[in-house]
Amino acid sequence: MKKSTFDKIYRKKMQLPEPFVLRMQQLLGTEYPDFVNALSQNSNVSVRINPIKHPGELAREKVDYCQTGYFLPVRPIFTLDPLFHSGVYYVQEASSMFVEQAVKAATPDKNAKILDLCAAPGGKSTHLATLLNGNGLLVSNEVIRSRAQILSENLKKWGVKNVIVTNNDPSDFQRLTGFFDCIVIDAPCSGEGLFRRDEEAIGEWSIDNAALCAQRQRRIVADTWPALKENGLLIYSTCTYNQAENEENIKWLSEFAEIEAIEIPLHHNWGIVQTNANGIPGYRFYPHKTLGEGFFTAVVRKKQREKEAFSKKTKDNQLIVSKVQREQAQKLLADNDCELLTINDTIIAFPRPYMADLLRIKESFRIVHAGIKIGEFKQKELIPAHELALSEIINPDYFSAIELPIEQALHYLKRDEFVARSSEKGWNLVKYQQIPLGWVKNLGNRFNNGYPKEWRIRMDIAAYQGERLADEIQKFPIDTPAV
Repeated sequence: MKKSTFDKIYRKKMQLPEPFVLRMQQLLGTEYPDFVNALSQNSNVSVRINPIKHPGELAREKVDYCQTGYFLPVRPIFTLDPLFHSGVYYVQEASSMFVEQAVKAATPDKNAKILDLCAAPGGKSTHLATLLNGNGLLVSNEVIRSRAQILSENLKKWGVKNVIVTNNDPSDFQRLTGFFDCIVIDAPCSGEGLFRRDEEAIGEWSIDNAALCAQRQRRIVADTWPALKENGLLIYSTCTYNQAENEENIKWLSEFAEIEAIEIPLHHNWGIVQTNANGIPGYRFYPHKTLGEGFFTAVVRKKQREKEAFSKKTKDNQLIVSKVQREQAQKLLADNDCELLTINDTIIAFPRPYMADLLRIKESFRIVHAGIKIGEFKQKELIPAHELALSEIINPDYFSAIELPIEQALHYLKRDEFVARSSEKGWNLVKYQQIPLGWVKNLGNRFNNGYPKEWRIRMDIAAYQGERLADEIQKFPIDTPAV
């Protein structure tokens, strides 16, 4: 293909690797100049709303294939929005929201057990939690410990109870043979689809790395495959363009496993390109055709039977909550469909129908987070946990609440010294626009700021006051009262 002057200039500016350019020219043909031109444009900014905390719709452009997804006209400073910190929405690239259509096309049981295998930082896990709508069980795994902590934080902010966060290698899940109804693998990849918004991805790219990624992805799928039950669903995705990491991996899966293709209905205005890998449809996102970044996904149903591994019912006496502890903890909750358990004087609430699953996973997996942490007993006093404040199970009528304007809310989120009007001593629920942010303790003569140290805002917010803050507020996804 003859190279245009624009192509030469742009490749020099972006420093696109020559092998990548040649492969994309071959893949896209006459569409390649449009693809390159799209890479010169700014990425779109998109968010997903948490319907638990914001059940209404936004006056923003919708992401067509995601019921709770929206595009923003400009990128705000999300750190300055208290609703971002409280889990009212999640900032996520629009193409990744297509997992919603994959789940809907496959129609898993509403009580499905889902594994999000490579889950950090939590985009797909928070989305899957929304799609489960309080039913079923979501196991979100991340192999890198530091990233598992980030994953846990984002799910705590989302506020759902039916989640377990683990920190394990994919091969460990062979211990749960035939356990999951659905496995989502957003596989680590060469990241070609991120070139537009992440120049570091360009610098890290190489032919050898792309080939290594393809082999790693096959190992991940093979290691995890036994954990998927008969008629269970595998949703496979990457944020890259090359066929070795996409269609060829799906073809490889069809050759070693008995699978059934799942076709996802498409609307022509979505701009998504359907491909074929040994009779199995794949779905590609290109920036010159869609409003999202580069992305690929495919969905298959497992047909061969995996005998579920035998697991005796276990009851860990160390988890039993005393009668006094139970009575105190129950007052804090609006949800009675949870079992209460204790770990080192910490009270956890977990969905009762899945307690046996939690105990089974606890036996051989590293659990980072499970259910909702209610609080911790110190000298017979139950200290409420931060994640309880953000959760769907809190009894808001039990606590006195303090509503804060945005400037005060930001100082609270920085863990600054806290001053507020409250006649109620003890623990008070801090809110912004009626959405809980966390706790303060009224000691009578002063307040203790209970916001977690590790979550605090670290940026200097001093410059954002008055008109400057008001200008930034206009960019937030959800309408905010004027300062």
